[in-house]
Amino acid sequence: MTVLEEKRAGKIKIKEVHRTYTDSSGNEIEALQGINLEINQGEFVSLIGPSGCGKTTLMRLIAGLDEPQSGKLYLDDEVIAGTNYERGYVFQQANLFPWETIENNIGAGLKARKIFKQRKGEVEHYIKVAGLVGFEKSYPHQVSGGMAQRASLVRALINNPKVLLLDEPLGALDSFTRYDLQDKLIEMWQERKTTMILVTHDVDEAVYLSDRIVIMSPRPGRIEEVVEVKLERPRARNDERFLKLRTEILEKLHLVSNIKPPDFSI
Repeated sequence: MTVLEEKRAGKIKIKEVHRTYTDSSGNEIEALQGINLEINQGEFVSLIGPSGCGKTTLMRLIAGLDEPQSGKLYLDDEVIAGTNYERGYVFQQANLFPWETIENNIGAGLKARKIFKQRKGEVEHYIKVAGLVGFEKSYPHQVSGGMAQRASLVRALINNPKVLLLDEPLGALDSFTRYDLQDKLIEMWQERKTTMILVTHDVDEAVYLSDRIVIMSPRPGRIEEVVEVKLERPRARNDERFLKLRTEILEKLHLVSNIKPPDFSI
């Protein structure tokens, strides 16, 4: 069976999830309150909101890296408990093994699961998908930040997860590299049809990539609104409808006001 025949996507259900932390001073910090959300199979959803609103906390709960005080999270009707390769996670930094080549980094998950021999050919496939041909034998310090992040993306995808969690993976990159990787991410998503959930602070990025955008409130994090992005693909960032939706979301985030411009007349 080839890589392209093994397409899988999962459905995420989040029901009445609440998460509170205790800080070093013993104070309780309510990170998430009453989160209810369903993410469909093969959907690309972005979480957006002010810093500290619980976006990463929610991602960690979906990944199984943390547990809620109350409520449940499900993948295909099974309660999420602990980590599993079916829920891949890509961090803001590439986090590649510095002592391994790009090729070996991409295949690391297969080796950990002891299935590398059976699926060794997939490493070559994903090197091509990521545009890393010619850099297979390079080490992370020998490639650009964008290349390293591409390797990080396909390292997660090669495990064929049902859900890929993307925690601001493009946030540390320059604009040109970021645009390039947004297009590459869309290519990977369209090829694999993996359910993707992205945390981002970039409204343009959310509009460009997403089927739906989940807007979260300041702490305690709640879902204020879910916006459907009804724009065909590929999307143009200078399209009038794109710019209109971008402005609407900025207004919902209270980053754009309706204050009249100053009158400079004398």
